[in-house]
Amino acid sequence: MSLHFERILLLTKVPLFSYLRTDQLSRLEPLLEPVAWPKGERVFEAGDMGLELYIITSGRIGISVDPDPGRQVFINELKAGDCLGEMALIDNEPRSATAHVLEDTQALALEKDRLHGLLMSYPELGIGMLRALSQRLRAMTPKLAANAK
Repeated sequence: MSLHFERILLLTKVPLFSYLRTDQLSRLEPLLEPVAWPKGERVFEAGDMGLELYIITSGRIGISVDPDPGRQVFINELKAGDCLGEMALIDNEPRSATAHVLEDTQALALEKDRLHGLLMSYPELGIGMLRALSQRLRAMTPKLAANAK
């Protein structure tokens, strides 16, 4: 299978892009740039300005909101097919968490300006993003409730 089709297949499984048709995904795919990080690095720090979102193709990344960078207490662990970094691209606020590379990880990056262009061209992408963010919030609700006790 060609790399182009492998990436499109991956994109169909990413909630952020699940509402796009195959022809739209074919236009999105060339905008993605491959990136990689070794275990132990950080993709971004809480407070950084967000310039890209990432779709993990292999590896694992832990998301932490602990202000101590040495402590690795994760509120979420992401794997292949998961997306990270999209919130800062939507609200233009600094990153809300730190992303720790738990094992060598490869991903596809989408720059902020390219994402905004896609949102203008494909409003249904915005619906997919809202749904993905809503699902994340719902998944966090029981965890937050358990911590409040």
